[in-house]
Amino acid sequence: MKINQNVRHFAAKQALTTPGVASVVNYGLVKLHTRVFLGKADPAHAAEREDHLDGLFEATTDTYTAALKAGFTEAEAREITHIQGNFDFYNHGWTEMMEIPADEIEAHYDRYRDFFSHYDITIADPLGSFAPRGGIPEAPSTPEKLDEPEHPHAKGGFADDVYVEGPDGEVLIGGHDEPQDVDLTDAPGVGSEDVEN
Repeated sequence: MKINQNVRHFAAKQALTTPGVASVVNYGLVKLHTRVFLGKADPAHAAEREDHLDGLFEATTDTYTAALKAGFTEAEAREITHIQGNFDFYNHGWTEMMEIPADEIEAHYDRYRDFFSHYDITIADPLGSFAPRGGIPEAPSTPEKLDEPEHPHAKGGFADDVYVEGPDGEVLIGGHDEPQDVDLTDAPGVGSEDVEN
C-alpha cells in the first residue's frame, strides 16, 4: 500500500502512548479518518456510514498500538489499520472508498498474516479480537458495486510492501526514520487537525 508519512504521524504515534493525551488524540484520529473517508464515499450514502466509520476507526486505533508493541514500524502499523479498513469497505461493497483495488485484498492480508491471525483478523472479520463488545454500528451495504468495482481512490501495484511518500514527494519502502524531536501538539486533537491518513 502507498501511504503518506510526515511529522504529524510520528506525533500521533507518540501521543497515543502518552498518558493524559492518548484519549484526546484517539478521538482526534477517529474523527479525522471518518471525515476523510466520508469525503471519498458516495454522497448519497455518506451520512448513513458515519457512526459505522467512527466505530471502525476507534477499534483500529487499538490495532495500531498493538502493532507498535509487536515491533512494527509506524508506517507498517498504520498500514495494518488501513488494510483493516479496506477489508471493511470491501465487505460492504464501498469500493469507491477503497485505497487498494479489490484484487489486491488477499495479497495485503498475506503480508501481515501472522499478526492478523494472532488477533483473529480475517478479510471477512476485519476487526477480529479488536471488535468492541457488542460490535460497531451497522451501515447499509452496496454489494452490487463489487460486480464491477470502481476504485477512484485506490493505488494498485503496491501490495508487496509498505510504500511511504514523504512531504518532499520521495517514496521510500518501509517509511522514514522517526524524528528526534517530536512535538505532541502536532498530533490530531492536540494541535493541528491537518493530517493526511
